[in-house]
Amino acid sequence: MEVDTLCQLCESRPARQECDRCGTAVCRLHYDGEMGFCADCAAKAKPDDRRGDTFRL
Repeated sequence: MEVDTLCQLCESRPARQECDRCGTAVCRLHYDGEMGFCADCAAKAKPDDRRGDTFRL
């Protein structure tokens, strides 16, 4: 989804995508296209080492 606003994370670049998880409008640098998440949600979705391959969100 294309959005027409500033990135809500860096507040300096045009937002081009919206996070599929939280809806945050983000620039290309703060968007993980593979996951469809903003940088914040993508960081939270990394495997939790304490429980093997379980993901935490």
